[in-house]
Amino acid sequence: MSRNKVLPKKLRMAKANKQNRRIPIWAYGKTNRNLRYKPKPRHWRRNSLKV
Repeated sequence: MSRNKVLPKKLRMAKANKQNRRIPIWAYGKTNRNLRYKPKPRHWRRNSLKV
């Protein structure tokens, strides 16, 4: 079953999930709008993780 994952893979997937969120509003304001977007956004269906 797909829900039975080994722990290291599960941890890597959780880290990738945490990294895949937008930049916070305070970072946008603090850098005087230099950070506009995330450089490497990942969509769950288009790009696969190499885990």
